[in-house]
Amino acid sequence: MSGSSSINEGSAGADGAQGNGAATILNVDDTEPARYAKNRTLRHAGFEVVDAVSGREALAQMETLRPALVLLDVRLPDISGIEVCKQIKLRWPTTMVLQTSATFTSAADRTRGLEGGADAYLIQPIDPDELVAAVRALLRLHAAESGTRSLNESLERRIEERTRALHQANIRLIEQIAQRERAEAVLVQSQKMEAVGQLTGSMAHDFNNILASMVGYIHLVQRLSGDPKLSALLDKALAAAERGKQLTLRLLAFSRSNDLVTGPTDVRTLLLGLRDWLRQAVESAIALDIELSDGAELVAVTDANQLELAILNLVLNAKDAMPQGGNISIEARAQQLAEPEGELLPGAYVVITVTDTGTGMTPEVAGKAFDPFFTTKPVGRGTGLGLAQVANVARLSRGGARIASEPGQGTQVSLWLAAGSGAELSPLEERTLPRNLAGRGERVLVIDDEPDIRRTMAELLRDNGYEVLSAADGGAALSAYADFSPQVLLLDLGLPGGLSGIEVARRLRQLSPLLPIVFVSGHADRELLWTAVPGARLLRKPFQTEELYAEVRRCLDERQEA
Repeated sequence: MSGSSSINEGSAGADGAQGNGAATILNVDDTEPARYAKNRTLRHAGFEVVDAVSGREALAQMETLRPALVLLDVRLPDISGIEVCKQIKLRWPTTMVLQTSATFTSAADRTRGLEGGADAYLIQPIDPDELVAAVRALLRLHAAESGTRSLNESLERRIEERTRALHQANIRLIEQIAQRERAEAVLVQSQKMEAVGQLTGSMAHDFNNILASMVGYIHLVQRLSGDPKLSALLDKALAAAERGKQLTLRLLAFSRSNDLVTGPTDVRTLLLGLRDWLRQAVESAIALDIELSDGAELVAVTDANQLELAILNLVLNAKDAMPQGGNISIEARAQQLAEPEGELLPGAYVVITVTDTGTGMTPEVAGKAFDPFFTTKPVGRGTGLGLAQVANVARLSRGGARIASEPGQGTQVSLWLAAGSGAELSPLEERTLPRNLAGRGERVLVIDDEPDIRRTMAELLRDNGYEVLSAADGGAALSAYADFSPQVLLLDLGLPGGLSGIEVARRLRQLSPLLPIVFVSGHADRELLWTAVPGARLLRKPFQTEELYAEVRRCLDERQEA
């Protein structure tokens, strides 16, 4: 039950104030006579009173009424008045609480109530005049505290106004500091990537030499064995070596951001090849699904290694957004744009979308996600370059990147890549593959410091009809050339003894300008080799037997045609 009056003695500021200026009081007591008596006394004193008979009802009334004062009995049927008081003070700290009790009347009871947050404690039955006086005293205190808060807020506003001018004066300095920090971050990242590139390059060289030796011996065993079961097992070993080769290429992609080789790329083959690697990259609590739609096979122009790295970056970001596990889906579909959309021109696209069920992003974070060096990860866990690299790959592929995310609803990143035609994917190797790969007694000089690679390459070439001489370093190669007069040179890039592979190639080209040279390396820069030794070919380790035979045959056929 409730009542109201037009008198202003109980007014306590904005909280609980009604249109007529009277303060609202929440009267909480489960005993009907006591509750009625307090309600009647306060209404006659000019206050608006709302009753509640339980702790839960009192808290619900607090949500809607926000009264200036709560008259709260200690003993309630569901929650004790002391616990209700704690909740009120925690959630509405400016509300005054006057606790009452007819049962808990000792000094210890009053102490417990006051320490629980109550502003005053009265023992029932309460004299009506004492009740009204206590309520008015607490409301005066409430009004005084409100005035103090208003004064503090006014002072804070003045301080804010005074400091705003100083803040504006410091903005330029802060921007300069930020620019310097970004420049330092670029330098550190550049140095870090250079170090990573050197390390991975060295690792790739050693790893590919090991793989090349293994592949060579496997091919030799295949030639010697007529057992179909053994041949099938050896095919599996070759497939494993090929996966090792692809792993090395992906490692190199992290540090060779400027070594881009663009061309048509089969997205279906690329994603299927990445599937096992991506599943190893995510946690066991994360499910990874790849869906490939018909017509989403070919991208016209991209760098396959960088596209793989972009997809890996998206998957790793998705994993980080799901510390408790979840789902990641990768979808490739064909999409046609009839009208321009932002930087996307009308035309056919292949859209690769990575979706997660993670924490999501706010609109502000999503709007900056593709900015270089922007990251929400802790210091040491992110450079802010992952999504920037994703956007760069999309632009390189004549497309763009899109992001959609909501907090708690996951994130979806889409790469729009200009689509190509089936004719673009016709392999150059298939069009120019020699019909007959067998040798006809031509002389081939093999130069490599790895004994296993020299031995297997020489044996494979001899078995295919070539005359072969091998050398372990640059000096031996120059001597062998004078005695052997090779028609093709197979040359490792890194050689011991002071003469690099490039230096050996240059010296032999001075002696024989038309000498076909094939560099055999696992991590060489093709453009650098072509610049240093024009017309040179590159055979990447590890290689299949047919690749070796085809490269040698092309060299000989082209020299004969010339």
